[in-house]
Amino acid sequence: MHVEGIVRGVGFRLFVHALARRLGLAGQVRDDVDGVHIEIEGAGHHVAEFLTSLEHDAPALSEIERVTVVRAEPTGRGGFTIAAADPSGQRRTVVPADLATCDDCLSELADPAGRRHRHPFVSCAGCGPRFTVVRAVPFDRPLTTMAGFAMCPGCAAEYHDPGDRRFHAQPICCPGCGPRLRLLDARGGELPGDPVATAAALLRAGRIVAVKGLGGYHLAVAASSEPAAATLRLRGHRPDEPFAVLAADLAQAGLLCAVDENAAGLLSSRARPIVLLPRRDTPHARRIAPSVAASAAPGTRSLGVMLPCTPLHHLLLAEVAEPLALTGGTADEPIAYDDADALARLGAVADAFLTHDRPIHVRADDSVVRPTADGPAAGVVVLRRARGYAPEPLPLRHFVPRTVLACGGDRESTFCLARDRRAFVSPHLGDLEDTEARRSYAAGIEHFRALFDLCPEIVAHDLHPGYRSTRHALAIPGVEHVGVQHHHAHIASCLADNGERGPVIGVAFDGPGHGTDGTIWGGEFLRADLAGFERLGRLEPVPMPGGDAAVREPWLMAAAYLGPGDGPPKLDVVRRNAERWAAALALAAGSPLTSSAARLFDAVAALLGVRDRITYAGQAAYELEQHADPAETGSYRARLTPGEPFTVHGADLVRAAARDLESGRPTPVIAGRFHNGVADAVAHACAALRDATGLTAVALSGGVFQNVLLVERTVRRLRAAGFRVLTHRRVPPGDGGLSLGQAVVAAARDRSGLSR
Repeated sequence: MHVEGIVRGVGFRLFVHALARRLGLAGQVRDDVDGVHIEIEGAGHHVAEFLTSLEHDAPALSEIERVTVVRAEPTGRGGFTIAAADPSGQRRTVVPADLATCDDCLSELADPAGRRHRHPFVSCAGCGPRFTVVRAVPFDRPLTTMAGFAMCPGCAAEYHDPGDRRFHAQPICCPGCGPRLRLLDARGGELPGDPVATAAALLRAGRIVAVKGLGGYHLAVAASSEPAAATLRLRGHRPDEPFAVLAADLAQAGLLCAVDENAAGLLSSRARPIVLLPRRDTPHARRIAPSVAASAAPGTRSLGVMLPCTPLHHLLLAEVAEPLALTGGTADEPIAYDDADALARLGAVADAFLTHDRPIHVRADDSVVRPTADGPAAGVVVLRRARGYAPEPLPLRHFVPRTVLACGGDRESTFCLARDRRAFVSPHLGDLEDTEARRSYAAGIEHFRALFDLCPEIVAHDLHPGYRSTRHALAIPGVEHVGVQHHHAHIASCLADNGERGPVIGVAFDGPGHGTDGTIWGGEFLRADLAGFERLGRLEPVPMPGGDAAVREPWLMAAAYLGPGDGPPKLDVVRRNAERWAAALALAAGSPLTSSAARLFDAVAALLGVRDRITYAGQAAYELEQHADPAETGSYRARLTPGEPFTVHGADLVRAAARDLESGRPTPVIAGRFHNGVADAVAHACAALRDATGLTAVALSGGVFQNVLLVERTVRRLRAAGFRVLTHRRVPPGDGGLSLGQAVVAAARDRSGLSR
């Protein structure tokens, strides 16, 4: 048998060994570069039971993609062994993502009689670092950052014992042979005392501590300390972006937020993502719950909560005895993962560094997800796919005949390598305007190419000539370059995420993207399949006063949508920006037009006084969603006028909101009606397209559909109208999923010969 998928570094050979011995089968199991190779012989009914159990009872952390079975002549040899790995052949093995500490290891961590009591690096074949420590495949200790730590006799005995859960656990270590924990001051000098206890004392005293995690350094403060949270914002140049809150366990998370079964499963999963959840905001909850400083998550009714993913985090939380507020680093920079770089970049922010000498080979930021009530089938919107999920491949329903490298976009950047029926999407890399992010992007592509033995033959990229990702793609020689329109890539990403080919009605609501007609798109209704698309409808184009300035200052979009009319309306947004309002209207007259749905949300956020200027991407729209009354059932109506393409008049929604605002209606009600109005507009437009095209499936994609309130209302209306609705389940609807869409478009064109 040959087994492909996530079958290395997850205890799969141990499972096979135990299963074969239980059934009295002879043979061997070994790793190879393409998966796991198994030879078994014995009684026919036992062989049949083995084959059934192999797929049905495999370790929970494994994911079997394919099992190939070939009959052979029996050898008559007895016994079942675990053989040495075979390093030959083309590398197709899958490197697992980093895994949160398992319950067995946590028991050892807390056992005073055990030799790994309070050992910050305890792990086994079922948990611990994986992707972030792998230098090359196969996943063997000499090819990881653990290579420099020689195993002591006790660890070596466990490592070589097939009956031990640490058999071939590559990060195996103990206090006698493993990495060493240290606490450093901001200049890199080592501080005396127990590193965990001293770091906890600093946190309780209101200090900032940089903590080395699986994929990089977090800046941590006690979540209850308002002065500490405010200081971290000031030093880290993060004036508004919410911090994550690290809770000790599900019980503590449940005191902070509403944690249902879906949320509990996400929080406690092996990936340990940040999970955005509604706060418990009742007098009783405030009395019994751990307090969270106002500066930790301003402007939001939600908290991004996560549970510990390493033994070190478990130890630290137990010492501090309260949740921690965390952020990945300073504004607009990717998470720091190299020790020297972390000291250089974060030394002016952190008062101390809780670090160790196990190197991180690949940076990986925290993954971020949002549960949904009736949106995606999996009950989750992935906002950032990184630690805990990447680089595990996404299975593709449609074959990729030649290796494709897709270079993604410039914001929320990822890249993707695809071949056969697998797509390897990189972890979130950040904004390519940042120099460090660009270095990480280029190095990541080379690492993936080597890790998975994939040499690109086709390179896909966005149509925007100014994107750094596009320039990177076009600079790669000796390959076929395929340009993919931004919003088509979003819909194709959703199709691939759901194993669909299309055609569908694609609703791409996003920020500005380069259109095929040279204008700025972003609120699109497409007839799309993997290979191509037709633009059938759009949001009404409006000016973007000052171009990119309108992204940073949403009040400019309010001016563009409200227009001059009969004079400035008597609205607070005009009074707040009175000195520049007339100039903004004049600027709008000569500015580029955009159909971007994101800019529509920005305009309403400014109109309602939620946000005139932003300090992080998507802030105005996110805070508008948080501001909206989720119980509101009223709705504004947007006209749809025919044409090629037809037009949905978003300005109708803005003017209706302005009228309600002038009449004194509460802004949360107005925000709720606006969201309902957008959902209604999508449903009405899709109904018109069904009449024209006969299509009954709708795919929703683009960054605007990271808004769970909008997703739930839109999906509900579409389903009520008889549509089959596709939403994202495994990759972000925003630009973090763009590279997957580019890859499957390029592959579809290659299959049909359109790219040649």
